[in-house]
Amino acid sequence: MGVGGEMHEPIISAEGLVKTYRSRDVVVEALRGIDLEVTAGEMVAIMGPSGSGKTTLLNCLSGLDGIDAGDIKINSRSLSGMSDNTLSDYRAKFMGFVFQSFNLLPVLSARENVELPLVLTGVSSGKARTIAMEKLAQVGLAERANHTPAELSGGQAQRVAIARALANDPAIVWADEPTGNLDSENSAEIMHLLKRMNREHGQTFVIVTHSLEIGEQADRIVVMRDGLIESERAGAGVTVQ
Repeated sequence: MGVGGEMHEPIISAEGLVKTYRSRDVVVEALRGIDLEVTAGEMVAIMGPSGSGKTTLLNCLSGLDGIDAGDIKINSRSLSGMSDNTLSDYRAKFMGFVFQSFNLLPVLSARENVELPLVLTGVSSGKARTIAMEKLAQVGLAERANHTPAELSGGQAQRVAIARALANDPAIVWADEPTGNLDSENSAEIMHLLKRMNREHGQTFVIVTHSLEIGEQADRIVVMRDGLIESERAGAGVTVQ
């Protein structure tokens, strides 16, 4: 899918987001009224100390987690009006996810891991295999297609996870600490890869990271503290064409 719309239209729009977690004894106000817009094709880094609400914000914006108040629109479509099934289908078709822990299925090969989300959305097995090989080639891992995650390095496993996230040509890719388990060399390679995908395909990237070195490569850095957006500024990536 393309990102749709003009480059200056927000593909992600959040107003007044509130999210509270309650256990028997504790109430945690994870989001305390967040307003945020992300332009189609933009790469945004969400930063802040542990417990600031970074991952909660990503999970809410992507519809993985519900909100207590506010509204989230993706491509001008409100998530709150969708049923669970509709939302799941929407995520599967228009969004990709990259996690710190890779989340690859250990019994499947790299190619099968990339194929899986395609098959689950109704793509034929033959077409899914073709697309999976194309995506693995894009991330430089075509020759490792038949290897299981245990036979891959951390950097290679994360590249497989990125190929899987990009398999459906999503409009938006959500990445939660995508370099958190990697050394500095592999972290740099993964960010270079994400930036290349962002530039070549115009996909929108929202990246949660604790690393200023990673965050600085985004177009914009959003800094959170105590469930609020504390500040926003341009990253170094904004100068890259």
